[in-house]
Amino acid sequence: MSEVKLSGIANVMLGTTDLARSVAFYHETLGLDIRFESPGFAFLDGGGVTLVLSEAHARLADPVAGGTEIVFGVEDVTAAHAALAERGVAFLSEPRNVTGDQWAANFRDPDGHLLSVFGPRGVGA
Repeated sequence: MSEVKLSGIANVMLGTTDLARSVAFYHETLGLDIRFESPGFAFLDGGGVTLVLSEAHARLADPVAGGTEIVFGVEDVTAAHAALAERGVAFLSEPRNVTGDQWAANFRDPDGHLLSVFGPRGVGA
């Protein structure tokens, strides 16, 4: 049997029912830079991983397949929570301690994908 070594995660693909709406959310609201777009797809800079928004993947989605969450690392969860809330992000909960000195706050994108900010609580908290 030949050996295969995976080199890391290159892309995370999310299905979207409205590409323009999702691009606006991830680019304008969350601040991710757009790498490039092609018909039905948008590729955003996820800081070492490319986040791909795909209309085709929305048609392939199996809602029973299991839970998925994209976690955005931040330096200050309290500050990120406040800044994103000011931009209209509706959080599912206030920032909470999840492990040791790490905190998280969850929210959803326009298609319902679970997202969160994760990192230290912050110096001002």
